[in-house]
Amino acid sequence: MKLLKKFRLTKKRIVVLAVIVLAVVGFFFFKGRNKKEVTSSAIQRGLVKEELILTGSVKAEKHVELLFPTSGKISWVGVSEGDTVRKGQGLISLDKTVLNATYQQVLNTYKDKQAAAEKAEDDVKNHSSDETYTQKSTRTTAQVARDSAYDAVLAAEYNLRNATLLAPFAGIISSLPISSPGVNISSADTIVEMVDPATIYFEVDADQSEVTDIKDGQDVTVILDSYSDRELKGNVSFIAYTPKAGETGTVYKVKVKFEAEAFGEDLPRIGMTGDAKFVLSEKAEVLFVPSEFVNSDISGKYLKLGSTNNKTYIETGLTGEERTEIISDKVKEGDTVYD
Repeated sequence: MKLLKKFRLTKKRIVVLAVIVLAVVGFFFFKGRNKKEVTSSAIQRGLVKEELILTGSVKAEKHVELLFPTSGKISWVGVSEGDTVRKGQGLISLDKTVLNATYQQVLNTYKDKQAAAEKAEDDVKNHSSDETYTQKSTRTTAQVARDSAYDAVLAAEYNLRNATLLAPFAGIISSLPISSPGVNISSADTIVEMVDPATIYFEVDADQSEVTDIKDGQDVTVILDSYSDRELKGNVSFIAYTPKAGETGTVYKVKVKFEAEAFGEDLPRIGMTGDAKFVLSEKAEVLFVPSEFVNSDISGKYLKLGSTNNKTYIETGLTGEERTEIISDKVKEGDTVYD
């Protein structure tokens, strides 16, 4: 009986010991897994740029949506999406049967009202000093009816003249929702969309604290989200003098014109987004580290120089997105720093 009790106590101790061992092993295992991986870099000498980065999108100076001034039925389509067109080229037309009839009707009405107005004016000829109120009312009514009829002629003539949409500039047909005749449309429908690729630019919004750092003609590097591996060169072509309406803050429109050879054959599309980098200042042959290795606390900015526990306080100069200038006699080129 004593041997059985002793065996049970020994077994209980073994189980407790095993639990303790597993707990200790698990602690160190998970501690090791949760330990932050330490990365390092070296103090280098080279070029540091201070940059302003603003988000924007691709637009075009010549980009238009064309609509008919009146409703009707499409009778002729002379282009397709992707076609290159010249300025003044016919693109698409409405059936002119109803428009011609309307024009003739209002023209006839105008002739009738014109004759009535001329008779009313003739009736009071040489009676400017003794024209009665009745005569004046009759004459005025006839003149107003003639003028209204003339306005109707101008409107009908305008609708007839614009029953064929013409290209307002040389460019490319970027959208053609209706590609075949016979479709009824309204005056609210976009019929043709076209753009001149030669006028494509990148537009950003700069707030009042940023716009003062941007200069006309300043070099800019644009990285589009769709071409993230390419840096597109350009320069500032316009900085607005008045803020944009409808914005919550005070922001100004800035246009960046791409260099002619920026794209080659890969033209960007209207609406593509990306970032524009404006170089505000730069220094060559200075000591720098990747910006993520510069830390700070209540005492100032520091580097973990030589080891992860060695805080070396330093001063910084130009700070860019990727590089930060180091100003200190405590560091030299080639020194290792840790994050």
